[in-house]
Amino acid sequence: MSSRDETAVALARAATALDGALLGVGLAICAASSWFKYLSTSHALRRIRLAPSPSISDLRAVVDTGDHTGAGETGGERLVVIRGQVQPRSVAAVASGIFTGGKGAGALVSQGSGEKAVIVQQTQTCLYNEWRGILGWSFDLHALFAKAWKEQRTTSFRSVPFVLVEGTHWSNSGYVNVNLDGCTHALPLTTVYHQLHPVQATPYTLFQAILGNGYPVALLDEEKILPVGKEITAVGICRGENGSLEIKQCEDMPCFLSEKTRDKIESDLAATATTLFWSGIILGTVSVGILGYAIYKNWGRLRDWRERRKRERELRHQALESPTRSFSDDDSGEVSDGELCVVCLMRRRRSAFVPCGHLVCCPPCALTVERDLSPKCPVCRQTIRSSIRIYGS
Repeated sequence: MSSRDETAVALARAATALDGALLGVGLAICAASSWFKYLSTSHALRRIRLAPSPSISDLRAVVDTGDHTGAGETGGERLVVIRGQVQPRSVAAVASGIFTGGKGAGALVSQGSGEKAVIVQQTQTCLYNEWRGILGWSFDLHALFAKAWKEQRTTSFRSVPFVLVEGTHWSNSGYVNVNLDGCTHALPLTTVYHQLHPVQATPYTLFQAILGNGYPVALLDEEKILPVGKEITAVGICRGENGSLEIKQCEDMPCFLSEKTRDKIESDLAATATTLFWSGIILGTVSVGILGYAIYKNWGRLRDWRERRKRERELRHQALESPTRSFSDDDSGEVSDGELCVVCLMRRRRSAFVPCGHLVCCPPCALTVERDLSPKCPVCRQTIRSSIRIYGS
């Protein structure tokens, strides 16, 4: 059996320990997590549905007036959903309020495609092999630290201030500044360059291959951009800043900038909320059933264990009160081989097991068998509940 199979078997045994109690607890945790995500997703969906979706030219009137309700909304700030075209912001445009530089003025240029963009993200990833080596050793440090060693990645991020506009002339349509400070949401970047460069093998590479250690085989270069002129949807808190409008991320929202339209965002959130709702119900029901079964089985075992302890104390008490009926007195005299206890082979068979009914043990050995965690008859291996002392006439 391989190491992965042994790990899977160990995890399966741990999950089914105590009649599935650990598995039930794990499913309960998953159900609670699903419900927590469902509540947060439903809250975000409700806020997006209540948020206004004005045109950029009418955005100031919506922000300065209206009923500001909801978490993170105060006077002069409001959660809005707007859609516009990405354009870079230059110092002259901010000062004059007129788009005078032409489309793409002041933007970055992609090295891979030559396109103009406001955000350029370049990533280089070192890819390692998956071979274990000629010796077939299963121990590999690169496999243990896959994310830290297996894919060594360097990333460079460049951006210029940009805005969302409705048309080519800001003076006619208006604009809103996009604030990316502290942004933790994924950005709608487009991959424009993707190339794999093989790594030349060295003598040290051959040594690594023989020992089974991972060695680099290629470098993956990627470039992603947010191109000028791309239509995106912004879901965030809008406020007036130094005479102009600015939109920033709302931490409670699942996204900030997205290629999807508002209807698509709402439908995706509704589908996610439905999936989380039913998964929470199913996982919760299954976990309750498993935990109930585990409690019932272990409560029965605890009850049987208490009964065995009680019978043991009663037998000891009887032995102390009537020494003439002790085990040694009952077994005195000649005992044939067919009547000897199958466990100790010294005393006469006096105790029959319930429910199988086999009379094969002396009373002390019968008590020893009953004390086991999983008591079984020495003859038929059937699980026993108790033993009965048999007296000859």
